[in-house]
Amino acid sequence: MNFIKKPSLSFWQIFNMNVGFLGIQFSFGLQQTAINPVFLFLGASEDMLPILNIAGPVTGLVIQPIIGAISDKTWSPRFGRRKPFFLIGAIIGSLCLFAFPLSPALWFAVGLLWILDVGNNMAMEPYRAFVGDKLPEKQLSLGYQMQSLFVGAGIVLANASIFLFQDWFSVDDVVDVAGSIPKWLYYSFFIGAFLSVATILWSVLKTPEIPPSEEELEEIKVHKSLSFGRRFNMPFLEITKAIKEMPSFMWKLSAVYLFQWYALFVYWQFITPLFMSTMGFDLSGAAAQSAKMSTTYNITTMVVALALVPLALKFGSKKVYAASLFGTGFALFAIPYISDPIYVLFPMVLFGIGWAAMMGIPYTMVSKIVPQDRRGVYMGILNMMIVIPMGIETLTFGPIFKNLLGGNAVNAILFAGVFFILAAVFSLRLNVKAAKEEEIG
Repeated sequence: MNFIKKPSLSFWQIFNMNVGFLGIQFSFGLQQTAINPVFLFLGASEDMLPILNIAGPVTGLVIQPIIGAISDKTWSPRFGRRKPFFLIGAIIGSLCLFAFPLSPALWFAVGLLWILDVGNNMAMEPYRAFVGDKLPEKQLSLGYQMQSLFVGAGIVLANASIFLFQDWFSVDDVVDVAGSIPKWLYYSFFIGAFLSVATILWSVLKTPEIPPSEEELEEIKVHKSLSFGRRFNMPFLEITKAIKEMPSFMWKLSAVYLFQWYALFVYWQFITPLFMSTMGFDLSGAAAQSAKMSTTYNITTMVVALALVPLALKFGSKKVYAASLFGTGFALFAIPYISDPIYVLFPMVLFGIGWAAMMGIPYTMVSKIVPQDRRGVYMGILNMMIVIPMGIETLTFGPIFKNLLGGNAVNAILFAGVFFILAAVFSLRLNVKAAKEEEIG
């Protein structure tokens, strides 16, 4: 198939294209650090946290690949291919973020999380495909590491807002009460509701999409001429076909993702309970400390994200990725044994380097080996490799935590560290050059 030659973009064009990730990741930052404390404030027990987070894996598994496949077969001269999807997703996410701290009961907050995840997943996958659509291969690494920078920036702002507002607006003599969300937590969600739409609009208005080639347009016209039933079934058929034809490289990456994302979900769910155990904080104090941890590692991500581009070119993406995962595992081994709230931030530098690699390097690798006209569906399948391990974690880790780890948050974090080391070992099997030669052959 013939494709339109993509022009190289300037640094600021790539910057503007990625600004929308700031708002999406502000929302994701709140999910990492604030959602589980909200569940605890509303009366959830610690062993319930994994299953209460099942919304993310389920909606990601269903929404992202379907939206990716649909966007591959979409084109509007006025609205583009990917933009309508991530703009609508941002609006849905914004409304949910505004309503979240007003939740009157646990069931209401859990329901909102499902809708919020639908919005975020609807925005995320077409946005990642959008970056790949716009950039020639030589700029893919810069584009996805710029994305990683905005991932870090959004989460930094989200988490900094949590501990700053807790410090500025909390009342010291008010004890945490189950069933009541403290007012200081409201403001972070309201800011996220604004940024979710504002930053996406910035990228939408600043970055035109590249029109499809004549062959692609012809395929889109044929697709539109099909009956509604056939068009409805098409994404599912396309996903099934893409999985059957998926490069072996992506199967190898799925093994890395199984351990990596299982471990990340454990960390996000149990870092707040950890500080209640190791430092004796109440729930508000532990939530603020976990927000400081997240702020630290995401500031590191912002600093090192673009630096990973020349490192990956010099030493190879596989080596940089593996070293970053090893470092993340070592950080989790250290955290439970540090009782000082300042010193415990130091391991998060290693965690931040790992997060920068996770958010950039795999997407660069996959973009280089999958067919350009199927990038949307393959980015959706890549997200399935993220949410399936998360789904497994939500279903399995509650019983593991309660029955095998003694209901101890320290053991939960150490468990996550072991899984990161396993992810690093499996990442040594990834080879982009061999994968490209295999696809050509």
